[in-house]
Amino acid sequence: MPKYAFFKGDFVPIEEAKVSIMTHAFNYGTGCFEGIRAYWSEEDEQLYLFRVIEHYQRFHNSCRILLIDMPYSVERLVEITTELLRREGYREDVYIRPLAYKATEAIGVRLHDLEDEFALFALPFGKYIAVEEARACVSSWRRIDDPIIPARAKVTGGYVNSALIKTEAVKNGFDEAIVLNEDGHVSEGSGENVFIVRDGKLITPPVTANILEGITRATVLQIAEEELGIETVERQIDRTELYVAEEAFFTGTAAEITPIVEIDHRPVGTGHTGPITKRLQTLYSAIVRGKVERYREWCTPVYPK
Repeated sequence: MPKYAFFKGDFVPIEEAKVSIMTHAFNYGTGCFEGIRAYWSEEDEQLYLFRVIEHYQRFHNSCRILLIDMPYSVERLVEITTELLRREGYREDVYIRPLAYKATEAIGVRLHDLEDEFALFALPFGKYIAVEEARACVSSWRRIDDPIIPARAKVTGGYVNSALIKTEAVKNGFDEAIVLNEDGHVSEGSGENVFIVRDGKLITPPVTANILEGITRATVLQIAEEELGIETVERQIDRTELYVAEEAFFTGTAAEITPIVEIDHRPVGTGHTGPITKRLQTLYSAIVRGKVERYREWCTPVYPK
């Protein structure tokens, strides 16, 4: 349980970080958020924030889309986050949740003429998808479309779509779902990006497929080419391609790299984690804990040395 939060411009005990039931964001979902991980390295005795700058750049973009005036620069947000983690004293893997939201206590659907606030908390966090190898289904729900609620912004209200997708999958006996967009092409998971492997190539839907422009997704695309020499392709994926893929996996800050071994009761490849997925998992795990010098700039240390 966290002890502190950053709330209304100051660090406060977590139990004091409360909002009224009249808060606009509580009533209408008019807020946005980020999910950031920090990884504990026993070897370095250091907690590393992973790609925190890129996360806060995306956070600023979400705020811009929702007409939220964010008073803190990316650099200041990193400082606030680092200070919060130091106060908590975490020596384990952590998940960080920044929130920007419409804070006015008022009734009326709009984005203009409302007060904006920022809040932040962090808590210990392990695996998001609780299995080593995920069984997935194609959801009966569709992904929200950019002209409806933009998926590239992490809008709090938009995640009702994700909740419907996830719960349908779990209630039907699966670990996670893959959702199609309005054109009938693969978009993403309930809270993850999707990759497949065909003919040894790594394929993922483009940013125009109503996906969140994932930071783990971008990381995988980069390290697959630079470190493993695997060709990567961003293009539309048909539903039936999922059934004939050699490998498949989810990516996300929370999900990290999670293998998909079954889709709609059909085994993916051999029905076990594939070799490309395993190589990416191993490399990613090393990178996020600061063990790969080439990518150390992605890892922001929390504790002074």
